Amino acid sequence: MKEQILLSTMPQTFPQDDVLRRLAAIRIFAIDMDGTIYLGNNLFPFMRDFFAGLAAHQRDFLFVTNNSSRSAGDYRMKLRRMNLEVPVQKIYTSGDATIEYLRSANLGRRLFVLGTRSLHESFLEAGFEIDSLQPEVVVLGFDTMLSYEKLDAAARHIRRGVPFIATHPDLNCPIDGGEMMLDCGAMAAALTAATGRAPIYIGKPHAPMIDGLLRRAGCQREEIALIGDRLTTDIRSGVDHGILSILVLTGETKREDLRNSPIQPDLVLDRAIDLLDYF
Repeated sequence: MKEQILLSTMPQTFPQDDVLRRLAAIRIFAIDMDGTIYLGNNLFPFMRDFFAGLAAHQRDFLFVTNNSSRSAGDYRMKLRRMNLEVPVQKIYTSGDATIEYLRSANLGRRLFVLGTRSLHESFLEAGFEIDSLQPEVVVLGFDTMLSYEKLDAAARHIRRGVPFIATHPDLNCPIDGGEMMLDCGAMAAALTAATGRAPIYIGKPHAPMIDGLLRRAGCQREEIALIGDRLTTDIRSGVDHGILSILVLTGETKREDLRNSPIQPDLVLDRAIDLLDYF
């Protein structure tokens, strides 16, 4: 049985028939990863049939994730271990969006980076320098090796006016067993409390990530839909930027969370594969 189609809380609301018409115009789906296609290292068993269904209906996809602890290449290898082959061009991370933002904003090339080795390597490969003493920009990612020393050094740079960028605003990252890991947004909150300065956020639902996603997809807003499990990032991206949003209930958000949420998706599904019922 099809799930209820919920109206968007965008200024102009769409009746159910119009949501279906918008869905018919979609040619590419931007799909979140953590909590949407897998949890931890376990691919949801229905995802292979879902991708086959998209291909059968001549729809394409790319993956988009706020998780900056891994590069697109890392994610490609992770998906390969799940027996899912995806080219790196179809994987867009908040780390990728941050690199693009730094290039366009021209804030400088010397970076103090709080992040994983993979994030450091991504910046180096993009032509940036890692400078812990006299950086031109402080970049905070999902640093799974965070230390007091790194936080304190970052705070000192931020206090003296160095621009402060955070790859994404997620407070927690879902993992196996219904548990959560402390994520970039929580780390940013600590630095903001210590310095009085909030970062420029790059990842969903913020404009740099969405603009970069549209460039990567090579399409207009009415031709792309966002599929994800989080109201505050995935679904708010659609609400804020005029993009069709589809919530799946396989990750963070539960159906009861929708009752009092000011952020409402255009479509709610138990699983991503249920989308095929609407084609």
